[in-house]
Amino acid sequence: MKGKPPKTKRRGLVRRYYEWTMRHAQGPHAWITLALVSFTESSFFPIPGDLFLIPMALADRRRAFFLAGICTLASVLGGILGYAIGAWLYDSVGHWLISIYGYGDKVEWFRALYAKYGAWIILIKGLTPIPYKVVTIASGFSGYDLGTFIMLSFITRGARFYLLATLIYFFGERVRDFLERRLELALALFLIIVVGGFLVLRYVF
Repeated sequence: MKGKPPKTKRRGLVRRYYEWTMRHAQGPHAWITLALVSFTESSFFPIPGDLFLIPMALADRRRAFFLAGICTLASVLGGILGYAIGAWLYDSVGHWLISIYGYGDKVEWFRALYAKYGAWIILIKGLTPIPYKVVTIASGFSGYDLGTFIMLSFITRGARFYLLATLIYFFGERVRDFLERRLELALALFLIIVVGGFLVLRYVF
């Protein structure tokens, strides 16, 4: 009597997502998904574009800087939407979004902070895991100059995404090897950083 064939190890959801992303990263519509995530993340969506940029850039390192450009442009456009929400829809949508992150009762404090440190707030928080959507909405309801806001957003978001693209372009094989061996650990660390950004925003600033 023949023995039963060995059971194949079932892949987890995280690894299936990674493999799906790698397969479709060079597809004709991959950049659209990346742009949509980057756009919405700057105004209301909780998932950062890095989670899509990294595997897509790893799949084809020659397109790393092109993909970083898409992330940057889409993120700034999404930031303009967030600015508009803060400027014209703060009493409804804007206040609700800000309240989620613990700033619903700090409107006047934010206005005073922006009057003094507006540029530094945009530049520093745009590079960190602290949710950038809070910065975009706060910029709108604080009446921060729109032209300056757009310029600073291009600087800070571009620096973040192009830094990732540069690391992947030059060290992509090492990054990919680490991810494929320690994917769940890498995602857990990434989520810890993202959640940590939310907690810092809520309890420190």
